[in-house]
Amino acid sequence: MRLMGAGILVAAGLLTGAALADDLKSLDLDTLDKAEVEDFLGKWEIRDESGDKRCDVVLKRDMTIGGMQIEVDPACAKVFPVMDDIAAWRLKEGWAIDLVDAVRQMRLRFEVPDVTYVAMQDIDGIFTIEQLPKD
Repeated sequence: MRLMGAGILVAAGLLTGAALADDLKSLDLDTLDKAEVEDFLGKWEIRDESGDKRCDVVLKRDMTIGGMQIEVDPACAKVFPVMDDIAAWRLKEGWAIDLVDAVRQMRLRFEVPDVTYVAMQDIDGIFTIEQLPKD
């Protein structure tokens, strides 16, 4: 009986964790300041903490299955293997950035606790995403 109760608690904890993983609401770009949105879109770079490993992505406004289109440099999968699974991105409350896979599952979330985006999960050594200057 005690084992069954522990199993239920573990399962409840896993479900709660899964629910918390997507607790932020998606932002509708059409309701945001147009200039801020345009400035936000474009080239970004994913980095490890040292900045030695880097991966370029382009955040686009066009919709696709699971979110908005993202262009991932093909070389990213060698640097950060999880990037081979990324198929879309979403903008969440607080301007958080979610990267999602082809089955619409959030794989990475970047939030801004101060002035720099920080990865909320420790996956493949990914630490941050930083916007690159516009051409």
